[in-house]
Amino acid sequence: MANVVLVTGVSRYLGGLYARHLSADSTIDRILGVDVVPPRHSIGRAEFVRADIRNPMIGRIMRQAGVDTVVHLNVLATPKDTGGRATQKEINVIGTMQLLAACQKSESVARLVVKSSAAVYGSSPRDPAVFTEEMNPKSMPRAGFGKDSVEVEGYVRGFSRRRPDVEITMLRMANVIGPTIRTSMTDFFSLPVVPVPIGYDARFQFLHEDDAVAALARATTGPPVGIVNIAGEGFVTVLQCAALAKRPILPVPLHSAGLLGGIVRRTRLADFSPDQLDFLAFGRGLDTNRMRVVLDFEPSYTTRTAFEDFARSRASVLPGRDGVSEVVSGAAEGTVSAIARVFERIQQ
Repeated sequence: MANVVLVTGVSRYLGGLYARHLSADSTIDRILGVDVVPPRHSIGRAEFVRADIRNPMIGRIMRQAGVDTVVHLNVLATPKDTGGRATQKEINVIGTMQLLAACQKSESVARLVVKSSAAVYGSSPRDPAVFTEEMNPKSMPRAGFGKDSVEVEGYVRGFSRRRPDVEITMLRMANVIGPTIRTSMTDFFSLPVVPVPIGYDARFQFLHEDDAVAALARATTGPPVGIVNIAGEGFVTVLQCAALAKRPILPVPLHSAGLLGGIVRRTRLADFSPDQLDFLAFGRGLDTNRMRVVLDFEPSYTTRTAFEDFARSRASVLPGRDGVSEVVSGAAEGTVSAIARVFERIQQ
């Protein structure tokens, strides 16, 4: 049973949401929320501790508080959240290494919960329709968040061999989406025009932000389950998502996706790495049988209803003759023009 819980990444949106959710559990005596900057949102009854998990001081915090459960949420998906790719990798990989080193030395830590990502499976045309937890991708992620997630999981497996007494649960979550959370996918489908690779209509699975928090809470207080895929039931395709978000699409050749991603990043409207662009072309599917049978968790939202909840929250589309959008302004207008110019150049 979790009595003293330490949560990393508590100043990020999902970390704060999780801390508030956990605060309602009266069986937990104490909650420590750790991050390098103070949270701008409520974290419930969690006590904020300003600390960097890359610093060995995290071990002293664990020891003094008698932490028995560590929930690691501080694996960042996009470089813009940290100021650049180098800092993102340092936080994700070096931060996890230091945190696990502190857990290894701790005599009180008995459970480790890690928010991992389905990005460990990558995205390629040779992959299976759905991944079970035992499967490996045909092509491993070579860069960005996906590669970081693979390394993080490798360090966690090494930790489990050194500390077999510690219960471990790793949740490989599908892309989290919802009305208030901001991710690379919510940014992408909030663009005034959605670039779609010609000839592709990838299948996606999503996880609603509320279900992500509920799954983490279940992993914290329920039985240890090892590695589990977490996703809403069913699939939606890129074109279905664009229609639900009421965004016009711009068909583009797949080989131009990297150039378009750079344009979108420079406008700061969305942040897409090469592995995420592969995801837009080839998609990904997760087998969630272990989620239901072993973790005993059933999301409240399907993939489609999770995306619909996100789409309803985006009221920035201005209806025009086509029922979608005629007018965009500022950076959004510049993005559309830049994408159009690249597309014309490619077609020449």
